[in-house]
Formats: sequence, structure tokens, C-alpha cells
Amino acid sequence: RPARKGEPMLSPEENELVTRTGAGTPMGEVMRRYWMPAALAWELPDSDCPPIRIRLLGEKLVAFRDTEGRVGLIDEFCAHRRASLFLGRNEEGGLRCVYHGWKYDTQGNCLDMPNEPEETNFKHKVRLKAYPTAELGGVIWAYMGPPEKVPPLPKFEWTQVPENYRHLSKMWQECNWLQALEGAIDNAHAGFLHRALTDKTTRAGLRGYWENSQAPRLDVHLTDYGFMYTATRALPEQTNYVRAYQYVMPFHQFFPSQIAHSGSAAKLKKPTVRGHMFVPMDDENCMVYNWTYTFADQPLTEADSEQLGRHIGSAPEELTADFRKLRNRDNDWLIDRQVQKTETYTGIEGITTQDHAIQESMGPIVDRSREHLGSTDKAIVAARRLLLQAAKAVREGGDPPGIDTSYYSIRAVERVLPDGVDCLEALKAEVNPAGR
Repeated sequence: RPARKGEPMLSPEENELVTRTGAGTPMGEVMRRYWMPAALAWELPDSDCPPIRIRLLGEKLVAFRDTEGRVGLIDEFCAHRRASLFLGRNEEGGLRCVYHGWKYDTQGNCLDMPNEPEETNFKHKVRLKAYPTAELGGVIWAYMGPPEKVPPLPKFEWTQVPENYRHLSKMWQECNWLQALEGAIDNAHAGFLHRALTDKTTRAGLRGYWENSQAPRLDVHLTDYGFMYTATRALPEQTNYVRAYQYVMPFHQFFPSQIAHSGSAAKLKKPTVRGHMFVPMDDENCMVYNWTYTFADQPLTEADSEQLGRHIGSAPEELTADFRKLRNRDNDWLIDRQVQKTETYTGIEGITTQDHAIQESMGPIVDRSREHLGSTDKAIVAARRLLLQAAKAVREGGDPPGIDTSYYSIRAVERVLPDGVDCLEALKAEVNPAGR
């Protein structure tokens, strides 16, 4: 039966199912049916550039760009004596282990074994695990599932605009992927966690509409790819502030640009859609990819991109070389108690860093059997049910939702609408311009 208001929704067993993504786990098998972000394209800038480490779904991998510019994603460890190929030489069409010289191409095939006799055919019997990759929208994507079930490429609208019309970044979040995702689709927290206490602050924070109604009405509309949900806040003069969000299975979230608060991307003065992808590195860590794009006729300027980076706390100076936040749980996210008293609700710098701090503070994997959900948790409930249903479908040999092309043109939007208006009908043409 559905959970009643105030009751936990998930049992301990269900919580394990939706959070664990290693090979052979129900949710791991669901994840492997989608294209997943593995790296930003600029991390492999040139042919034969140094390889990079990648951790996806609990697997340790290396990515490299070969002499022809092809991207390989293969097991990190050499098939010979299991030395790390992160230390390898990227040369002449393959990645060569520096221990004994074994060399692999982007498909994981062993090309050379210089420490073996020339007449042996041993190299033809050795192959490393390798996953297909694709470059799209400034991201290197990987597919880790059954070869016969490769879905269409993830051609979100933000991947199709010119490079200077979008802004990309990524940040390491030190908690399970699902509590990170749930934080993003929880609209009700924004009027508290991200609130600015004064118009005079230069720090990122929300004001205006967010303060007028801290208990929004949520409506969830199921779709082929996940769901669209609206958050409605009452305004004076019988109007409502309505924000339409998108959740695309299994870890994509879209939200509209804000229109009425200080310190926000609203200062870009361009119509923008923003979002995140919460990609499991392992069960206790995820990599959060942040994207913003504009569909206006003017590209994002360098100043726009700098502002976006500062706003979410993902500017290069805010991160270590492996994308870990300088403000992290080891230093209590550098919370400033004086700023918390006088300028922002949290005293933590950066909108996204505020999200990460709260979600990381719950521990690596939160125990959802001890929660008590309320009326503003409808989107979270819907996402959990979809994930449980997807695990069941894949286990029984079926397909999870969102592996077709129905999400290609969707957007997130916000509008002020009169009381009594059907939000879904009023926003239909804007949230899916192509009408798919």
C-alpha cells in the first residue's frame, strides 16, 4: 500500500535496492541501461594526451583519447600483473602499461606484448573490459549495459546547442547518488536552505517569491521518461508563481532560471534552463554534472559563465584537481556563523555547495526507513516508485523508462499564472516545444 502522510515510505530492504549500484545489483542493472556521463570532454583535450581515472558504478576505469582522437574507457588495471594503466603511456593508437609494456586499444584489445616471444599469439587471447563511448554536448558518455540493448544517444536540447550557448561543470559529492538526486527534486527546501536574509548581501541566495510561500503545492505528472512536476506558490492579487521541473530517469533533473531573487542567474537576462546529473561513482560517492544553456539568440558570455560558476560553487578555484569541493565535510563546508546570522540562512557559500552540505551531512547512505514524509515530498515519492518499478521491469527482462527519445526537447519553465488555471495545460507548449 502507499505510505500514509507522516509514515516512512521505504523499508530497509527497499532502501538497499534503490541505493546500491554495483554490478549485479537491481539498481546497478537499471543504471547500466542508460548512457551515463563519464567525463567532461575537456578532460581529454588532445590525441595521445594523458589518461584520466574514472569511477562509475563501483568500477575503476581509465579513459584515454588515442592517436586518431577516439575515446576509450577500459579497466584501469593491466591484464598482466594488474598495474594501473593511469600510469600508462598513451602512444601510437593505444595505452601502454609501463610495467612490462603491454598495450591496449580503445576496445580493450591487447595490441602488443613486448616481453613475450614474437612468435607467440598470446596477445590475441587477452582483452580488457571496455565500454562504448560517445561525445555529445561537451560530455563523454559511456554505456555499460548489454550490447544488444544500447539506447539512442542522450540528445537533450542542452547537448545540441553551440558550445558557447551552454556552461558545464562537475563536482564530487560525498554521499549516495539518490540522496543527492532527491535533494534536487525537493522544491520545498529552496525557501529555507538557499534563502538570503537581506537584499544587501552579495552572496547567492533566494528572496522574493520564495519567501511568500514556504509550503508550495506540488503536482506530479508522469511521463514516458519520468515525470514533470510543478511547484505552485501563492502570490498577491490571486496569482501564483509556478515552476515546472523535469525528472528524466534515472538521475537527470531540470529546473528553470529564477526570475525574482538576488544573487542568482537571473542577472544573465537570457532565458536559461539548468540542471544536474547525479552519476554514481560508487555507493557512497557521486559525481554531479551541472549544466546551463540558453535557447535565446545570444550566446553566454565569459562573464555569464564566471557568474554561473560562482553561483553554484563550481568555479575552478573552488575545487581540487579531482573535483572535490574545498568546502567539504572535513572542514564543515566552511560554514560562517556570522554570515548565517546576518546574510544567508546557512552561512555556507554557493547554492550547490549548500545542497551538498545538507545531503552529505545525512551520512553516506541515509536510512529512509526512519523518515517521515509530508505533502511537499510528492516528487521524491514519485521518483522512488519509478526506480523500484524500473528495477522490477529490468529484473523481469523488460526496459526501464526513459531509454527512448521522448525527453529530447523538454524544458523547465516558470511563470506567474492566475488562480484556477490548469498549470499543465498552460505550460504544455513551453515545457515540450517539439510536442513529443
